[in-house]
Amino acid sequence: MSTHLAATVYWSGMVVLFFFWAYGIASFVFDLKNKIIPGLVKYRRGRRAEKAEQQREEEREEREQQLY
Repeated sequence: MSTHLAATVYWSGMVVLFFFWAYGIASFVFDLKNKIIPGLVKYRRGRRAEKAEQQREEEREEREQQLY
């Protein structure tokens, strides 16, 4: 009887640990999908826009220099 109880407690503990392990993996995947990847995309768009704005500014200054 004691070994049966020990086996039941052991397997119950493994099921609980597996649940939290699977929950952690699923939570990480959803965080990647909903927060991290969109944040990286937004950051890259911002950097590209900033670079394009800087390039336009440099071209404008260059044209101003040529006018004078």
